[in-house]
Amino acid sequence: MELIASLPADTPLQDVGAWARRVEALGFDTLHVSETVNDPFVTSTLALEQTQRLVVRTSMVVAFPRSPMVSAYSAWSLSRFSGGSFELGVASQVRGNIVGRYSAPWVEPVSQLRDYIASLRAIFASFQEGVPLVHDGPHYRFDRLQPYFNPGPLEHPAPSIWSGGVNERMCTLGGEVSDGFVCHPTASHPNFLDRRVLPAIEKGVDQSGRGDGGPRVVVAAKRLAGRTTDDVARARDAYRPDLAFLYSTPAYSRQLELLGFSDLAARLSAHAKAKNWAGLADCLTDELIQQLIPSGTYADLPLVLERWYAGRCDGLILNVPTERGRRDAHLRDLVEAVRDIATR
Repeated sequence: MELIASLPADTPLQDVGAWARRVEALGFDTLHVSETVNDPFVTSTLALEQTQRLVVRTSMVVAFPRSPMVSAYSAWSLSRFSGGSFELGVASQVRGNIVGRYSAPWVEPVSQLRDYIASLRAIFASFQEGVPLVHDGPHYRFDRLQPYFNPGPLEHPAPSIWSGGVNERMCTLGGEVSDGFVCHPTASHPNFLDRRVLPAIEKGVDQSGRGDGGPRVVVAAKRLAGRTTDDVARARDAYRPDLAFLYSTPAYSRQLELLGFSDLAARLSAHAKAKNWAGLADCLTDELIQQLIPSGTYADLPLVLERWYAGRCDGLILNVPTERGRRDAHLRDLVEAVRDIATR
């Protein structure tokens, strides 16, 4: 099982290297870098510069405000710099952010992301093999790459391309075109994986006729852990506002609806529309959080995670506490124990 840590979104750039070294020392295989308040390629550079074996993967670069050529150059540079330890994750984001935050056009996200990934592969082929750049898709067209602007081949394979998503069509797209697929935290419950995500990915694999078995699948096991049950309760209280905010986004409510909590999804959405951010957390009871998030002491958690995820994925994203100290010893043991969980 691949073990992945996510860099906290608000990590100051001067602290990225130390965080990445810590994650590597804890035994993680991969560091996920999001796009929130810092540029993901800059952040990835800092993490790669300070580590030896850690894979750094963007999860996810917001694709549509960037030309595929811009993302391709950044990914190629980081792959060369790291000796092949960089992987590119791209995603659509939601309409409100694309239009209102980036002032970029919103077309049809599944079709556009398919064309975006096809463009990246055409550009990578031109970089690596020197073939003429020719791509004529519904959203992007590339037919010019003079030798002066071609960075030339890598000594290792081109960066793998990952995608992610929640709805069925985006999951199906991942099965069709992606090397790997990252399940959103609000789409990582085992019931949702079994009934929605994995069947959609397999549908995409079948439709594409690809012969490699399909993408690797990574799930966000936002587990709640602690040395004692009281520690677990404190972790639950600390995570409650973030979890409520995530589920207040209508696009992320499908898992709640599948699990029989449609009324909760509606209440959270109503609070968000009214900008009643303080009231969001009060909607999530302790019992509900325990149903949504794998929880347990460090001693119990490996069995809990095995029950939730064995045979359902190829990698687990485990949240890393900000505070160092005794927790790191427990977390290192947890990483080692969880590594042996059976993959898909």
